[in-house]
Amino acid sequence: MDEKIFLYYTNDLHSHFENWPKIVGHWKKRRKHHQERGETMFLIDIGDHVDRFHPIAEALHGKANVQLLNNAQYDVATIGNNEGITLTHEDLYSLYEEADFDLVVANLNNQNGPNPKWLRSYSIQTTNQGTRVGMIGLTAPFQAFYGLLGWDISSPFDELDRLLEDLQGKTDIIVLLSHLGINDDQEIARRYPGIDVIIGGHTHHLFRDGEWVENTLLTAAGKHGVYIGEVILDWDVTAEQLNKKQAYAYEITDKAEDEETTKQLEQYLEEANSILNQPVTHLTAPLPVHWFQETIIMKELVETLRTWTEADCAMLNAGVLLEGFHQGAVTRGDIHSICPHPMNPCKVSLKGDELLEVIRQAHTKRFMELKLKGFGFRGEILGRMVYAGLEVSVARDDEGNEFVRKVLLQGEPVDFDKTYYVATADTFTFGKILPEIANSRDKTYYMPELLRDLLADTLMRIS
Repeated sequence: MDEKIFLYYTNDLHSHFENWPKIVGHWKKRRKHHQERGETMFLIDIGDHVDRFHPIAEALHGKANVQLLNNAQYDVATIGNNEGITLTHEDLYSLYEEADFDLVVANLNNQNGPNPKWLRSYSIQTTNQGTRVGMIGLTAPFQAFYGLLGWDISSPFDELDRLLEDLQGKTDIIVLLSHLGINDDQEIARRYPGIDVIIGGHTHHLFRDGEWVENTLLTAAGKHGVYIGEVILDWDVTAEQLNKKQAYAYEITDKAEDEETTKQLEQYLEEANSILNQPVTHLTAPLPVHWFQETIIMKELVETLRTWTEADCAMLNAGVLLEGFHQGAVTRGDIHSICPHPMNPCKVSLKGDELLEVIRQAHTKRFMELKLKGFGFRGEILGRMVYAGLEVSVARDDEGNEFVRKVLLQGEPVDFDKTYYVATADTFTFGKILPEIANSRDKTYYMPELLRDLLADTLMRIS
């Protein structure tokens, strides 16, 4: 006798709630459909549901996201790096206290004191016919960040070595909820044949029809709730084996909205705006912003960054401020909307020649016009680099391209062999945007402060 088991999932919503009413409406229809047929469905989230770029997530510290998952009747979820390292220790510790679903993160532990009551390594869900589906949760091990926030984050592979042995005999099917990214998912599938399905996220990859690595089925549904995912498992109850595995990701745009969810989001937004309407300071004159020019507010923000981190110099791209400030009262909501990025200040050590190369790269058209997606950046383009402690003279070639002519650090030429401490945004320590910064072996991250916290300090200082 065969049993069909249905797993539906979301991943990397990043608080993009514009599609959430349609997603919930679809889940309700699928649940009714399966209930009428006596079939089992499980609803799963793979993390990064919370993103502090949105005022609801910012003002309510992610708690509204959890209630949205509750109301949609999710069964199991894991966390992503946006829940894990953009919230304070206290906010993450209490985030899932009222969750009606199981929260699984096998490679996360509290540094000091007991783990929160909601934290577990895996969940075993049982179908209508008694089939046991073990769901393990793993999240990306950003060790440098978690440690500063009071959490221990361990190797996903070490945890799988332990858990897969522990789950032997306890489950019939094993599903990994992975917020690790596509490369780790593929490696896990090669190393651990006992995992039947990997539902992935973090790298925002999209597998419309799943992907096979050895005998493991991988699936993922992109980002922002544009796609949602479905896994269908055919379990032979008598032979106790999986006969078939299928995975699909499909667009949600043509689905009907759930009106109750739409109203709930409107209420949360009203509550969030009320909280964020708290005044921070009052400006006697407007402070305009230009992504390709140095402006007063950007110059002052970079100076705040330099002094706050006690660095030799500092640099930030003008695109971190999405618009300028009007004259008059400035609220928390204004600061959040103008600087929505979950980006932290950081400080890196660079040799003089490396610092000069970073400055040269930052003045290229490629850098200034880069439409960066991810790495904490929630803006449009990077824009011009603005400095504190540095004097950068530029000129243009015959084709109009800008190049660096001269650089002084605190009035002196940069010494190629000297080590300097440079403050910037943590965005540049990831990827290959500015390789010298990313490859620095000496990085100091400042947490839980975000750039907008420094922006608030700056505005109060200059108003």
